[in-house]
Amino acid sequence: MPPFFEPFLHSTTLVALSEIGDKTQLLALILAARYQKPAPIIFGIFVATLINHAFAAWVGTFVGGLGIEAYMPWLVAIAFIGLGLWILVPDKIEEGEGEIKKDYGPFVTTTIMFFLAEMGDKTQIATVALGAQYDNLIAVVFGTTLGMMLANVPAVFFGDKVLKVVPMQYIRWAASVMFVGFGVWQVVELLR
Repeated sequence: MPPFFEPFLHSTTLVALSEIGDKTQLLALILAARYQKPAPIIFGIFVATLINHAFAAWVGTFVGGLGIEAYMPWLVAIAFIGLGLWILVPDKIEEGEGEIKKDYGPFVTTTIMFFLAEMGDKTQIATVALGAQYDNLIAVVFGTTLGMMLANVPAVFFGDKVLKVVPMQYIRWAASVMFVGFGVWQVVELLR
């Protein structure tokens, strides 16, 4: 497999899974209901994620280059398991966080709110871990951004309809099992 595809596919999958039930996904639902203009909301999510995850992946690459390479696979595996368990804790938009005080339109509002909501979030931490694990910053940034889009674009269009059929609890459990599975798989590989 070419050196771009493994980190790209891994990043896409892990971020898409960790985004399920996340507060930014709830934010996408709120913005979609408020503006009912999917295109600028989706573009705002894309721009905010690209900027945020580029910085996060760079931080991960920087940390990965501090001479602790021998420990990085273990730290990444532990981070994935921890993030998988964190998925089980439902995110709620904090008091006032989902409120839009001044209306700058759907694109600007989405870009600002998504960028701020991603700070310290599961997907940003996953992006740092992926940046530390892989030497391909571009593949990680594009992969994590695609993962965010795969999780949030359907929320903009169909989120309220899906949640009427499949409870969020079941979706969150399935994502958690897969995320913890990636971490355990990596531990098993390290022990070989």
